[in-house]
Amino acid sequence: MIKLLALDLDGTLLDSRGQIPESNRAAIRSAEGAGVLVTIATGRRFRDARPVGLELELNAPLVTHNGALLKYAGSLETVAASLLDRETTREIVRVGKQYGGDALVSADPQGQGSLLYDRVSDVNIPLQRYLSWATRLHGDNAESAVAHVSDLRDALSDHQVIHISFSGTCDAMGRMVDFLDNELADSVTILPTIYPRLDFTLIDILPPGTTKGTGLETLARSLAISPDEIMVVGDNFNDLGMLEFAGTPVVMGNADASLLERPEFYKTVSNDESGVARAIDRFIFGKEN
Repeated sequence: MIKLLALDLDGTLLDSRGQIPESNRAAIRSAEGAGVLVTIATGRRFRDARPVGLELELNAPLVTHNGALLKYAGSLETVAASLLDRETTREIVRVGKQYGGDALVSADPQGQGSLLYDRVSDVNIPLQRYLSWATRLHGDNAESAVAHVSDLRDALSDHQVIHISFSGTCDAMGRMVDFLDNELADSVTILPTIYPRLDFTLIDILPPGTTKGTGLETLARSLAISPDEIMVVGDNFNDLGMLEFAGTPVVMGNADASLLERPEFYKTVSNDESGVARAIDRFIFGKEN
């Protein structure tokens, strides 16, 4: 019997327009009505994932920052948080600037969370778009949610840091990843995402041992739920840890081919075909699609 359902957000619960299909919404309500705890497990920071958790009125803590922060959307109660060491954080920011990357620092996990930055390169269009989106998302609270500071290294002394993102050209960020792997791999988790056609690389830097899988395991342990009572739905490589942990792992029809080829993973249709709803109907309610 499934007691906990963990859903990836982008490319899974959300369609290609970034919206929640009504059939997904209805299926989640039905699952919760049947006693299933439902959560989001996402690489997004908590403050960016929280509006979805509130909209859906989810009854379990959200797994955010790729597993580094577990927190209730409504009450803001923190279940578990992993932090980056302050000196390590300062060194990462120093090295990133040396390689020409633009930094975003996610901080203050005990509250709603804040995002700090001190510069955005003129050529870093994806980052400019993200900051504009985040500012619109948080509306009247945008100033506290997304804060421009004069110098990140000076500002870090006043904040607890949970997650650092660097972005820039593929060549420069590739050299930065090599440096981090050689110098700091034991003290951080490094998750690069590369977009060759855009000449853009995003590097997520998290506390050591942090993945969606470890975050989900921590949540399950706190709820006294075993892996065979967990269902996970995801579409990308950062979902792999939790897919391998869960007793019922489901990959979206729009997932990478290497995930769809894994025989131990169940398959559903794409995010634009309400694959989450189809998976809930099949594996929670036993309906044939």
